[in-house]
Amino acid sequence: MDEGRITGSLSWSDPRGQEMKTPDDVAAMVGLRACGWGVKRIARELGCSHHTVKHYVAAGGVVPFKAPKRAKALDGHEDWLRERFLRHRGNADVVRQDLIAEKALAVSLRTLQRAVQPYRQALKAEALATVRFETPPGRQLQIDFGERLVEIGAEKVKAFVFVATLGHSRRLHVRAFRHERQESWFSGLESAFTTFHGVPEEVLMDNPRALVVRHDAASRRVQFNDKLTAFAKYWGFTARACAPYRARTKGKTESGVGYVKKNAIAGHSFESWEAFEAHLARWERDVANMRVHGTTGEAPILRFERDEAHRLKRLGGRPSFGTLRELTRVVGNDCAIEVDTNSYSVPWRLIGERVAVTVAAGEVRIRHGAVEVAVHAQAHGRRQRVTDHAHLDGVAGRDGAICRKAIEGPSILHPSATPALLRPLSEYEAAAGGSF
Repeated sequence: MDEGRITGSLSWSDPRGQEMKTPDDVAAMVGLRACGWGVKRIARELGCSHHTVKHYVAAGGVVPFKAPKRAKALDGHEDWLRERFLRHRGNADVVRQDLIAEKALAVSLRTLQRAVQPYRQALKAEALATVRFETPPGRQLQIDFGERLVEIGAEKVKAFVFVATLGHSRRLHVRAFRHERQESWFSGLESAFTTFHGVPEEVLMDNPRALVVRHDAASRRVQFNDKLTAFAKYWGFTARACAPYRARTKGKTESGVGYVKKNAIAGHSFESWEAFEAHLARWERDVANMRVHGTTGEAPILRFERDEAHRLKRLGGRPSFGTLRELTRVVGNDCAIEVDTNSYSVPWRLIGERVAVTVAAGEVRIRHGAVEVAVHAQAHGRRQRVTDHAHLDGVAGRDGAICRKAIEGPSILHPSATPALLRPLSEYEAAAGGSF
């Protein structure tokens, strides 16, 4: 490099008040130093401080300017913020309230939103993540409803399409209804059982109000409708509900509903509702269950017949579940309630109490408040008396027992042991000179 005086160098002002050298100046410093020039000589040649030369030479070139990092109010709380942000499912305002209550740190909502921004992607990924698993043959049936406007007789009609999908074979069953009431769910399920000639071990659903009374997201405790409970017992399957706001758990039927809407219904019009139903039946038979499924690589009907048909529980000629009845009765002095002229026993301590009665699937179930107090097989004749003798324990004249007071102790449904002061009935008979 020419050791003559280097001219024409440019400089600009550093925000810190120091003079910064151009990239050409810095390159000259490094080059001159490589030629053996001293730091002070280079500084005099370029008209800058020898400390500047020393800095750039040590760095080996241009050093980008970095603004000093300022301390932030939320520094050191990153792990806590992430845990709370994920716990509250992305609600930054709730996290801010916890921050004030637990850490005594008051920041603006916007400040907190900027701090948790890196965690939003993790939350989104968690929501979308789905672990695919193969359901064993005969284990699970997934059900759902989908709405669609259908052109029937030159008019747009809202149709509710019931879709049932067997988890292993992906065999579909489709029914169209004019509403999504409880009877539509039951009718759709019974239609699927009849079509598949069997019942799976469990039926997975979302949380429809017609079937699920309550589903606690935290404890995962599910309270199913009494009619669904009776329906499941009648057909012999276990009802399961997806976690709230987690319908992807039943992804097979979710995709099946979309498939029905886009493939079977979209672009079609029908002369009548009956023609619409006939079209769905043909489409189910000739298209949906004959195509090569994208996940299994097989036609659902072939996979069903080979692996799943023999794993389903046989119907055994069982008739339809029928119409369930819910009644209200008052327990009579004979410790029983009456349904269709037949009487069914109830624990005697409920005499005079109002009870709820459910008649379904050949059973009479009796509840007092939220407690089920009696279950009887339904009598098919008339004026018959169905008695559970345990309901009469403590009634005078019944197997030598005497009437016990229920003034103190546990509830009327769960009495304590017989008080010590009570005597056997035989002693009273002896005193009276004979039996009652």
